[in-house]
Parts: sequence; C-alpha cells; structure tokens
Amino acid sequence: MARDLGPKCRVCRREGIKLFLKGERCLTEKCAIERRSYPPGEHGRGRIKQSEYLLQLREKQKARRYYGLLEKQFRNTYEKATRGTGAPGENLLRMLEARLDNVVYRLGFAGSRAQARQLVRHGHFQVNGRRVNIPSFGVRPNDVITLKQGSAAAPLVRDATDLTASVSPWLQADHEGLTGKVLRWPERAEIDTPVQESLIVELYSK
Repeated sequence: MARDLGPKCRVCRREGIKLFLKGERCLTEKCAIERRSYPPGEHGRGRIKQSEYLLQLREKQKARRYYGLLEKQFRNTYEKATRGTGAPGENLLRMLEARLDNVVYRLGFAGSRAQARQLVRHGHFQVNGRRVNIPSFGVRPNDVITLKQGSAAAPLVRDATDLTASVSPWLQADHEGLTGKVLRWPERAEIDTPVQESLIVELYSK
C-alpha cells in the first residue's frame, strides 16, 4: 500500500498548524510548530503572494494530510461525497471521519492516526466481530469496534487510552473492555478538523 514517508513535522510546518501527526509529541515543547512556526525550506520566512487558488489548495492539502490520505484516495473520496445527498463538503468530512483508522483514533485506542492505521493494517481490530484490516473501511451507525482478543497490541492500546481526555460525542468508548460503538453519523459541529470544506469544494469544482 502506498504511504507518505516524508517527515511528519515538516508537513505541519508547511500547513502552519498542528495536525497532530505524531501523537503525544505534538503536545510537548518538542513540537516543530512550537520551535519554528514558519514554513520549511530556504524561502520559508519569505513573503508568499496569497491567491484564491492558493488558499483552496492549502485547505485541500491540510485535510488530506490531517487524515493521512494520498492525492488519489482523497479525490476518490470527494467524488463519492458529491454523489450523496446534502452538501458535498460536509459529506466529505463525514466520510473521512467514518474511516476505520480515524474511528480507532477518535475512540482513543491509538496515539495518532498513523498508529491507528498500522494497528488496523495488522489486523488488531474487529468490526461487528469480523476482522478488518482495511484502514479506509467505512463504519456505520451501530457498528461495534473491538480489539481482537489476545492481541499483542493490547498494552499499546491501553497506553493510548490513558492519554485520552475525551471521546467524540457520536462515538461511545469502553476503555476498560477496549471496545467502541458508532452511535450515529457525526454532525458538522462535532468534527473539529481545522479546515474550511467549502474551499475544497471550490477547488475541485473548477
């Protein structure tokens, strides 16, 4: 499976915002944004001419990197979102939130989305009792996500739950039993992704 193997902290600096790609490290003073808040590269501190296209592109890149998708994956997700009912931008965010790797992260079972993706790929989680190793698998309301019984990743998952302050209101988590449930589709106000989805729609509508 194709992956983005570039430096994670460089990505956050490029977007000028914390994308929490490295879990607990992003909450410490070691975070690259805390030390160097300007974009990376030779011209990072120079003036950048803002344009409508640049703003739209940056929002798309921010969302893509926030959820850890490659360009083709993100574009395919957007096209599916446009075929649904309702606003395409909100549909896009709901579909990204409903990815299994994101749900595992939102439940507090992983320190970052990258870690959640790896745990899912290695088959440590089950959905409704069936093993699922596809990070992009879309969960639905009433789906139950559980850590596979006897999983070697249990200590890692428990360490992640200890650092979890809260769980999204559209999810229900049992950190003792290491199980979670999707209560309903998330509302836009409950999705804290730091992007303006309308700019993404404008970019792809050109």
